[in-house]
Formats: sequence, structure tokens, C-alpha cells
Amino acid sequence: MPGPRTMLDKIWDDHLVLEEDGQCLMMVGRHLAHDGSYHGFGVLEGRGMPLRHPDQVFATPDHGVSTISRRVEDIADPMQRRVVDVLHRNAQRHGFTLFGLDDPRQGIVHVVGPEQGITQPGLLIICGDSHTSTHGALGALAFGVGGSEVAHALATQTIWRARPRAMRILVEGERPRGVSAKDVILAIIAKIGANGAVGHVVEYAGAAIRAMSVEERLTVCNMSIEAGARAGMVAPDETTFAYLEGRPYAPSGADWDLALAHWKSLPSDPGASFDTEVQLDVTALAPMVTWGNSPEDAVPVTARIPDPRQASSVGQRAAITETLDYMGLSPGMALTDVPIDQVFIGSCTNARLEDLRAAAAVARLGRAVVPAMVSPGSTQVKRQAEAEGLDRIFRTAGFEWRESGCSMCVGMNGDLVGSGKRCASTSNRNFRGRQGQGSRTHLMSPAMAAAAALRGRITDVRDLVPEMA
Repeated sequence: MPGPRTMLDKIWDDHLVLEEDGQCLMMVGRHLAHDGSYHGFGVLEGRGMPLRHPDQVFATPDHGVSTISRRVEDIADPMQRRVVDVLHRNAQRHGFTLFGLDDPRQGIVHVVGPEQGITQPGLLIICGDSHTSTHGALGALAFGVGGSEVAHALATQTIWRARPRAMRILVEGERPRGVSAKDVILAIIAKIGANGAVGHVVEYAGAAIRAMSVEERLTVCNMSIEAGARAGMVAPDETTFAYLEGRPYAPSGADWDLALAHWKSLPSDPGASFDTEVQLDVTALAPMVTWGNSPEDAVPVTARIPDPRQASSVGQRAAITETLDYMGLSPGMALTDVPIDQVFIGSCTNARLEDLRAAAAVARLGRAVVPAMVSPGSTQVKRQAEAEGLDRIFRTAGFEWRESGCSMCVGMNGDLVGSGKRCASTSNRNFRGRQGQGSRTHLMSPAMAAAAALRGRITDVRDLVPEMA
């Protein structure tokens, strides 16, 4: 009999077709596509091949769409307009499910999958996007793939992969008020580094993870890739099952009972062995903010900009100096003295309903003194937020209320940060030029971003909301 197995082992073995020379041919459970998937469909067309399993492919345009309107004609970039149109034509040709711009289910692919119940525990899920790790929050094994792999999966519903190592990150303690899931994952990345989980699939566990809602878990798993991980997962539990029950693509009736029995068998067995283990106690955690050009450059909002002279090596000293020069920051400067030029609340990391509620709770306390934009993660989230009056709160506070899309996170759709401008962003990457050439990005939670909008500088949200302190 096999010994105790991790959740990764169980899902991997369930989808393994064959193994040769260290490479595994894996059956794909769900294939998520977006407007950037046109290369893969182009390969099928060029070779005259059909889509292998149209019923397991779900698509939505998100990367290049306009957040000003839902009209394809309003996409300013001709290339982005073309690929959105091509996705629609590919859906007509191949018969897969498309949540188009005129569909109330449209949105960012990593928001749409969970909210529609397409993402389910135990599935192997792929998408031509690195933040596919998001879906692991529901107990799936989900990872991004390259263009050639997208084509292979469209043609065969399989993918080749080497078996990854397993890492468990135990997050213990009770989160202080004012500390979000975004702060937790930024603290994890700061602790282990941007390459700390390379070659691993991370399983997040511990009391602090179990206490999170599914939306919070989605934020944590979303940024697993920023620590170098191949994927991130959270074991399915009663919180997961309650979230999924009744969603459009979730099982129902007798199928729900069968699925539930399987899902309950997925968590790692007691005594299962992990290749690497990390622990983080969040009891004393503070809201986190990035100061540099990697998500690992994250520190508490109460900290100061690092001094290169205190670096542990010559190379690190040079790297910090270069980063501070790009970011326009001075060593020793208090983070709360850093001015902000604009604010972005959105992306597949932090644009779900709970995120917008958290930001609105701060926005209602004043008025933005810098340009601030809110782009909901999906059209469904937008409509739910409007039903709750969140859009009115944002508009009254001087925030722009936009349509759903990847927006300013990826900077390929007209939503940009100007060169030399500084943005407080709820997205997942602060790479140079990510939000526009010469842009300077500070990653933070939705509440922290809203606070920055009201003050025009990086702000400890706990100073604005005394009950959080």
C-alpha cells in the first residue's frame, strides 16, 4: 500500500497518462482561454486540426479589452481589437464556451473560472497566463502554459510536464485587523524570495489560511508565481464547498454528492512528506507595501526605504542602488512619506467583490486627491457591486468606475501609468514598465490603495480607520 500522500500527489496521479524519461503526459481537466490564446488556435487552423474537447474549454476576453465600454469597436489598439474578434470567431468555429464582451459572465479569466464554478477541487487546470495559479485556492492543480503548450492542449487535451516538488507553507496565528490576504502573500514572498519556491507546487495550510474566505485564498494563490512556484493550492474544506454549491458549472443533485465525496479525499494525508516546509506567524503582521521592482521587495508600511550601505554584499548594494534610482526613492525615507500620482484597484489579484467592499469602506471616508481607477474583476462582480451601491461610494469619492478587464495591471489595453509616475496598485507585479514604460508601481491591498488615493501618498490604512489599529 502506498504511504501518506500530499494533495499534489493525489491530483497528479489522477491525471497522469504516462511517464517517460522524467516527463509526464497529463490529462487536462479544464482549459481556460482568453484573447491572448489566439496563437494556439492559429496552430490548429494551420494544421487543419479540430479542438479535441470543446466542452472542457472556457474562454473570455480580458487582457486587451477596453474598460471604458463593452464594444469591440472601442478597443483602441488594432491588434488587441483583432485578437478579441478572433476569439469570438474561434468560439463559433470550434464550439467552446465563450463569455464574450456582450455576456454578463465576461471578466478576467481567473475571476470568471471560480465564480462560475468552472474551477473545482481535484482538477488539473491550465491557461496561457502565469497567474493561473489563482485557481488552486479551490483545491485544483492550476498553472500557466506557453503558446506551444496551449496549441498541444487544444489539439490533445493533454500536456507534458515534469513532476514538481511539494512545498508546504504553514501560515499560523490570527491576522490583526487591517491586515489582508494581500499582506499575507507579500509577507510570504518577502520571506522566501522571488525564487524561493522554484520547482515546487506550494500548499498553503495553517490556521490563518483556514480562516480565510475563498476570495482571500484566491489572492494568496494568485501570487504564488511571484515566489517562483509552479502553482499554489489550498486544501478544499467546508468553506470551499459552500462557495461552490449552486454555481452554474458546479455539479448538482447526485453528481454533487459524488463530487463532494471525491473532494473530501483530496487534502494531504496526515504524515505526508513535503520536500520543503516554511512557517509564517501573522500575529504581528502589518499592512505590506513594495518599494522596488520585485514583489519580494515588500516591507511593512511602517518601515523605511532600505539603505544600500547596509546590504550584505556588493552585488546586493548595487541592485538596491539601481532600484532606488529607477523608483525615485531615497534611502531611509519613510514609506508613508512617498507621494503617489495615481491609484489602480483591480486585476485578477484583488478585484473581487470582497476587495471592492474593503476599498469602498475606506473611500467613503473622504475624496481622492489623485486620479484613482476601479476596474471590477468581472461583469458579474461589477453588477453585484452596483447592487450594493459600491459604485456610488467610489464615484462620490472621486474614483473612476470602469468595466471589467485586466486593465492597468498589464498595461496593454490603454490603461497606463505615465513614465516617471508612481502608482499604488492592487495588482501582482511591480516589474519595470509593467504598467507602462517608465512606470513606478507599489503593490498593496485594496484598502491600502484606497487610503493612498485619499491622502496622495502611501498611507497606513489603520491611521484612517481607527478600529483597524
